[in-house]
Amino acid sequence: MQAETLLPIGKLDPGLRAPDAALNLARVGNDAKLAEQLGYHSVLMEETKDDPFQVLALAATTTQRIRLGTSVAIAFARSPFVVAQSAWTLQKISGGRFELGLGSQVRGHIERRFGMTWRPPGPWMRDYVAALRALWQAWQNRTRLQFESKHYRLNLNVPLFTPEPIEHPDIPVLVAAVNPYMCRVAAEVADGIRLHPVCTRQYIHHEVLPALKDVNNNTFQICLKPIIAAAPNTETLQQRTEVARERLAFYCSTPSYAHAFGLFGLEDLCAEMATLSREQRWDEMSARIDDELLHKFVVVATYDQLATELIQRFGDCVDRLEVSIPQSDHTDRETLAAIVTDLAAAPPRPGPKAQPSSD
Repeated sequence: MQAETLLPIGKLDPGLRAPDAALNLARVGNDAKLAEQLGYHSVLMEETKDDPFQVLALAATTTQRIRLGTSVAIAFARSPFVVAQSAWTLQKISGGRFELGLGSQVRGHIERRFGMTWRPPGPWMRDYVAALRALWQAWQNRTRLQFESKHYRLNLNVPLFTPEPIEHPDIPVLVAAVNPYMCRVAAEVADGIRLHPVCTRQYIHHEVLPALKDVNNNTFQICLKPIIAAAPNTETLQQRTEVARERLAFYCSTPSYAHAFGLFGLEDLCAEMATLSREQRWDEMSARIDDELLHKFVVVATYDQLATELIQRFGDCVDRLEVSIPQSDHTDRETLAAIVTDLAAAPPRPGPKAQPSSD
């Protein structure tokens, strides 16, 4: 099992509060270099307040081995050509270490934040990834661009605007998914899948793995950003557990994630949480998450037990886990390096055709 980390390393989840500080772009290169030294498989940049492609370009210039990925870039906010070009450039800068993570985002954000027209996301994502690959193939092979689908018609590659072939043209594409339909799309067109934190072990076994049964790519990767409450001692752990409770309450209020909660018969709670969210009654939302529910979705552990807990929960169903702890001194670095090493020593999971378990 490989470890991944978001930039900056060790950033604490703020729960429902605003982050303590913005991303310090001047530290990106050093953080990426540290992640490489600690043994991480990859560093990731999410698309929230900063453009992930530009930030990863900074990370690429200070590293040699570690992989770099978007987690995730919003596909439907951009044309396939724009994303294909950004990925192509990052692949050149990084010497072939870039992975393109794509997400669909929900309708409200696509229409009201990005000002784009909404379409059903599953078929749209299928066409989107196919369009990317058609562009990359035409650029690399210097062939005519001829791609047509329900969503895109691409047939113009003027020499002035056509990128040159590159040394590492095979850019992995990972698709973000929660519901089984998008998982099946990922199995069909992508090199891996990025699962949302609401995907519990039970959900992965009962919903995700069956949806991936037709994967023919032996290198297909299942990646997960779990909700983690971790600390060096039990006192601090209790504080961070409450922050994780806030985060889980927010996810429970989001209709797009209701299917993951429905596995546990929590449809009524999701509806109630959605109402509380619209009324901005945040404190009441957290109070609805009892300890039993919290521990179904959240990994709670002190640092010395964190790797063991993660392996026990996800070792047979995930290839990569996003994990980190705050870094303030050499001891913290040693602790994090040990966690990354222990995860890497775990046996690999069975292939994508693994059958649902009974738990």
